[in-house]
Amino acid sequence: MEKISKNLFRMLRDDKVDAENFVLKFNVLKEKFDKREAIHLDSEYHQQLKVYIVRLHTATCSDVDFTDKVFADIREAEMSNLNRLQKLKNSSSYKKDKHKDKHKNEDWG
Repeated sequence: MEKISKNLFRMLRDDKVDAENFVLKFNVLKEKFDKREAIHLDSEYHQQLKVYIVRLHTATCSDVDFTDKVFADIREAEMSNLNRLQKLKNSSSYKKDKHKDKHKNEDWG
């Protein structure tokens, strides 16, 4: 899943990628994503990322009216959505690290 989000972000950021290329590349990524065995992940990040991927795929690849103009209009908003998901991922790992450090110090005294 992480690989898909990184590739999506790269495609959204790259001005050379047009709507047609985005759809072609995203369909390939989505096919790989769908082939993987579904693993139930409790983390909010993974659940929201999965919902995001499905929503974006439906809004872009399944839409016959998806054009370069529509792609340009959604580009910034979708990069912001991916950034929010990345922040959610980083905040949960920060909390885990914070608690690990707390438990290390308990043995000292």
